[in-house]
Amino acid sequence: MKTLNLAHWAAAAALVTATLCPPQALAQMPARFYWKTLSGANAVPVLFNSLSGNTNPFDPSHAVVDPDATIDSTLLMTGWARTYTLGDRAAMGAIIFPMGRISSGVGPITETARGYGDPMLEFNYNLIGPKAQKTIPDVLRYEPGFSLDLLLDLALPIGGYDNKQSVNLGQNRWYGRIGAPIVWQIGDWVPGRRTTLELLPAVWLFGDNDDFVGKKLKTDPLFQLDAHLTRDFTEHLWGALDLVYYNGSGSEIDGVSVGSLSNVGAGFTLGYTVSENLNLTVGYKSTFNDSKPTDMRMDQFMVTLVFGWHPTIEGMRRLKSE
Repeated sequence: MKTLNLAHWAAAAALVTATLCPPQALAQMPARFYWKTLSGANAVPVLFNSLSGNTNPFDPSHAVVDPDATIDSTLLMTGWARTYTLGDRAAMGAIIFPMGRISSGVGPITETARGYGDPMLEFNYNLIGPKAQKTIPDVLRYEPGFSLDLLLDLALPIGGYDNKQSVNLGQNRWYGRIGAPIVWQIGDWVPGRRTTLELLPAVWLFGDNDDFVGKKLKTDPLFQLDAHLTRDFTEHLWGALDLVYYNGSGSEIDGVSVGSLSNVGAGFTLGYTVSENLNLTVGYKSTFNDSKPTDMRMDQFMVTLVFGWHPTIEGMRRLKSE
């Protein structure tokens, strides 16, 4: 039963990290997001974010429209993710629903918004690495080695939007991402001793917002590179050092440039398995080369609870308890 518990934990924990953080928050995915698990597993997250800075955390372009702005937000997010097999390769589909409040102040002028942001759809497909895990023995034998995926994200522009203000939860335009997640196993793949180096080079693409405070907002593509060095401390506790680099995302408002990004952020993540189905994660991230007036500045504190399950493993547990 010890082995089965570890298999169940692996199935739940991988999905726990698969819905920890929406792409909008610092435009950075958390460590262990693209670990693979048993096909047919599910997860539902509840995530709390507290963010502050000079850019809208609901907008992954992070355009600094006004360097003097002070923006504070509280985000609550939930969603659903499911793993499955596609042509003998591991795949995952997910959807996240952001909601919350945001306020922006420049001198005596204040803008606020509450409600729902743009839902995000994600599809991930493994190109290089072990084949999909279809059975419990596959989970027990699994080691990622070197794994490379294809990632596609698409935001649906249906979130709350007020064309009279510059800061909103919805963005009033289509946007998405194309990426190539990499997981590189370092050393033994044994719970309590696992170490990984994880990279995600990606490009964000943005449509035009034709009604940005009565003007037209255009945004160039944004390149981002996420990097995570992760390590198990025990079978149930792990940590990660996180680094993210942003370049591009130059914006124009009715032909007037508002600059582009070239910023670095860093932070840490701690994850703890509360039970075989429930995982707790806490993290902090912040930009640090942000001394210029036009640089993006943002601090993020995150707490997440995620419930994960797999019908086959749940059935095996019920049989054992009878």
